[in-house]
Amino acid sequence: MGEPTAKTMDGRSAAPPRSTGSTPPDGATGVVRTEARHSLLRRIRTPRRPRLWFEILLIGVSYWLYSLVRNAVPEQRAAALRHADSVWSLEHHLGLAVEHAVNHGMNSVTWLIVGMNYYYATLHFIITIGVLVWLYRWHPGRYGAARMVLFVTTALALVGFYLYPLAPPRLMVGGGFIDTVKVHDTWGSMASGNLAHVSNQYAAMPSMHIGWSLWCGLTIAMLARPLWVKVLGLAYPLLTLTVIVSTGNHFWLDAVGGALCLAIGFTAVYAVYGRWVYRLPRHPAPAATAPSASAPAHPS
Repeated sequence: MGEPTAKTMDGRSAAPPRSTGSTPPDGATGVVRTEARHSLLRRIRTPRRPRLWFEILLIGVSYWLYSLVRNAVPEQRAAALRHADSVWSLEHHLGLAVEHAVNHGMNSVTWLIVGMNYYYATLHFIITIGVLVWLYRWHPGRYGAARMVLFVTTALALVGFYLYPLAPPRLMVGGGFIDTVKVHDTWGSMASGNLAHVSNQYAAMPSMHIGWSLWCGLTIAMLARPLWVKVLGLAYPLLTLTVIVSTGNHFWLDAVGGALCLAIGFTAVYAVYGRWVYRLPRHPAPAATAPSASAPAHPS
């Protein structure tokens, strides 16, 4: 027996009403769009093996753009000095204005402060590039997501440089801080001496020395196997904090800003991949093999 049909007033049959719980037939627009969205999301969240030439080009161009934008931010000296006074006053209010004592104390040990000047100028780049190379070689499945964290963090820093120009302690008027690079005549900062005119000296908030070193430290601590390497990874951002304060290049609150940018970077990448960066597979899954031309087609 067929399903009874509803009768209309003129005797013609009308189709029975569709149940509200019925599933749309295959090929319906809603199903296609949902499947397309799921497929796109799955494709985005699937780690892929990085390509060396592309990564070198991407990192080189990205750092060039970062330097260009950072140095293109107007050097708002009056605002930067005013903000420095505000930060210094806030730290005094909190009872944590330690920068002056650390700056003078470290400067009294010549070999130590000179070493810190070179540390500030070089390790910021060397360690970060080294960790990227290590990820590329030994953790290719996590490389893309970890690199994206670094890029988002750096992009947020550029916004901070523009919205909140801040003079470093060594440039404060009447602050009594020592510019250790000038005093000891060492090559230690693009923002000191003869190189000052090619670098924005008022881009201290947030500190990317902390943002990048904290990224390096967490990556090493989470993924390295030997315990002593993990400990070194965690010690690296702490040592960097000591250096940026000792050389008069940052307030410790600048470090808080760098850590906050990094936290947002991790959160943004978690939203993209749906997983904590370091929980992604170490190696990307092999690409699916395409069906051969001789394989029989599925029936329609």
